[in-house]
Amino acid sequence: ARSNKPLLTLPDQLGNFTVLELKKNIAGKKPKYRDTNRQELRLEPKGKPLKDEQTLQELQLKTGAIVYFKDRGMQIGWTTVFLCEYAGPLLVYLWFYTRPWLAYGELLKPAPLGLTANIAAGAWVLHYGKRILETMFIHRFSNATMPVTNLFKNCGYYWGFAGYIAYHINHPLYTTPSNIQVFSCFAAFLACELGNFSIHLLLRNLRPLGSKVRKIPLPSSNPFTQLFSLVSCPNYTYEILAWLSFTVMTQCLPAGLFTAAGAYQMVVWARGKHTNYRKEFKDYPRRKAIFPFIL
Repeated sequence: ARSNKPLLTLPDQLGNFTVLELKKNIAGKKPKYRDTNRQELRLEPKGKPLKDEQTLQELQLKTGAIVYFKDRGMQIGWTTVFLCEYAGPLLVYLWFYTRPWLAYGELLKPAPLGLTANIAAGAWVLHYGKRILETMFIHRFSNATMPVTNLFKNCGYYWGFAGYIAYHINHPLYTTPSNIQVFSCFAAFLACELGNFSIHLLLRNLRPLGSKVRKIPLPSSNPFTQLFSLVSCPNYTYEILAWLSFTVMTQCLPAGLFTAAGAYQMVVWARGKHTNYRKEFKDYPRRKAIFPFIL
């Protein structure tokens, strides 16, 4: 798509051929692209990627038609990426929780970990443990893979922030906030985690196993899903609120930076998904993207 250099020429294909079968034809002639997930086909150089299930007849591709090809690079499964992203922060945080000499030096009669540090460790384990279990049993991905380069970028982000946050919260000089602040924010954190899980469960039930079916997400009898009446991506809303609660609970600046960075990215994702929902479904209900009545 960038160079306009022909990749290959294929003989006329049957009208009922799908885009996936076209990719398999390309893979047969170009072993480098034998992983069809690496291929991206478009009708225009900057157009939308074609879906695997679309037929050539549906796309009105006839003799002499040109399809633009993009190499997405080496691919890795989403499940593998998520497990690496989430297992890493869990292990990194727990390593700092032991106050290793490599991080804090030799400590002579250090004060034991305080209430907040212990609760924060429990909250951290709960969050990332939940994410790992959701990756294994809940999430159904519309795309099977992602570029392998994203693995290093994403792991660097999650693992790096895990160490940055854990170092401060588990530091011998860390000062714990008041019990009222800690327990109230921890309760809010737990509620938001439950809300986030409820949304993920609802989204899973919208997509049958092995399909790419997309439906309009609507609230169910679960009260935590009622946020769908106000926003398109309440899972991001709950996620941001959970980390905001964690930040106030610990009064930890690195946690606040992590929350801000994550919130920015989730706002970008939510606005993109909200726009796609409105384009795909003509009867899509009026709601905001991520923050009720605001954005």
